[in-house]
Amino acid sequence: MQKKFLAATFAALTILAAIYPARSQVTLTIGIFAGSNWNVPQGEPYAIIDEVIKNFETENPSVKVKYVSGIEKEDYSEWLAEKFIAGDEPDVFFILAEDFNLYASIGALMNLEELIADDKNFSVDVYYPSAFKFGQYENISYALPCESNLTFMFVNKTLLAKEGIALPKNNWTWKDFFDICLKVTRDTDGDGVPDQFGCYDYSWQQAAISNGMKFFRDDGRISYFADSRMEEAIKFLMELRSLNGNFEVSPKDFDVGRVAFRPFTFAQYRTYKPYPWKIKKYSSFEWDCVKMPAGSSGGNVSVMDTLLVGISSRTRNKELAWALLKKICYDKTSQQLILKKSQALPVRRDVIISAEAQEIFSWDSNETAAITAVDISSAMDESIMPFKFKNYNFAMLFADTEIKKIIAGIIPLNNTLNELQKEINAHLQH
Repeated sequence: MQKKFLAATFAALTILAAIYPARSQVTLTIGIFAGSNWNVPQGEPYAIIDEVIKNFETENPSVKVKYVSGIEKEDYSEWLAEKFIAGDEPDVFFILAEDFNLYASIGALMNLEELIADDKNFSVDVYYPSAFKFGQYENISYALPCESNLTFMFVNKTLLAKEGIALPKNNWTWKDFFDICLKVTRDTDGDGVPDQFGCYDYSWQQAAISNGMKFFRDDGRISYFADSRMEEAIKFLMELRSLNGNFEVSPKDFDVGRVAFRPFTFAQYRTYKPYPWKIKKYSSFEWDCVKMPAGSSGGNVSVMDTLLVGISSRTRNKELAWALLKKICYDKTSQQLILKKSQALPVRRDVIISAEAQEIFSWDSNETAAITAVDISSAMDESIMPFKFKNYNFAMLFADTEIKKIIAGIIPLNNTLNELQKEINAHLQH
């Protein structure tokens, strides 16, 4: 009797299972590299993604999210390409800037336009424009921004105070920059050689961008190096260089506190500024940062790089992959994790301008920070995107070689920019 009852029960359960099959667990995979995207030390390379995954799995109990650990950034592009070739690519993956256009152009990335339009719980307005647009190819979104990084001007406050010079404001100009460099550049020990300097590592690219210069047309087929704003930027760099005579300022000069200014990424600022911190790199002088100085035809602007995340166009779990992508890049709690645990900047405006962000960016309660969360937000709003077309690196390397010769006085400025533009355009149009 008992056996018949058990048999009948088993048969009934089998029929029910056939009619209402148990929901099987879905596995989603993430492609990610170890450490920071911004070339600064990072103690816990997977701390943020592990917490994001934990939160996502809690909200989606039938989903398991996995990733391969230990892939270094320099090996990541090759690893991801091999995964695609094998047809075993991750459902969701981080994308290095130099790889994005390739993956978007060959159809490897899912077009997100429909998902964005149909999702009432998603709004592009939370993002900074440059960060969101960085994930677009031919005006179509193929990735979402996760975190950003942009350049500010590092200021040696101790050196300026010694010279009786006030910290520059965030709306300072090339003239303000040059005047301070002129005042601080001198021979302090009387040996006839300058040993205190205005700036180190300030590039013609940074000067040109803050002078309103756009190097290329959006499609990367035409360059604009003969623009008058480019010429103004080069002349400004030549004037700065002339302050040092023939002396080349070195990283050591900066490290020991003999240089007033040096451009730094915000990731570097976040890594080396806090105290106490396991890395106290610049301990011999007090320092802070401000926006980049504005040229006569531009503003206090710099380039903002952004780390992107996309979905494989071949994923079998489109909706869940979209939910995971949003959890990584859109979820406010995840963005707050970047604020707390990363050296980079969150891409959500409401997270950047929060009271918590201001507290983190101030660091020392006894010191008034030169740059506030509002200033950082403003810089992100005003920032421009880096170019990422196929021949960009070659074109900029070629331009850099020639323009550095002009700044060094090896070749004349007259007509060189016209010739440079012609040569680069000829290459870009092949």
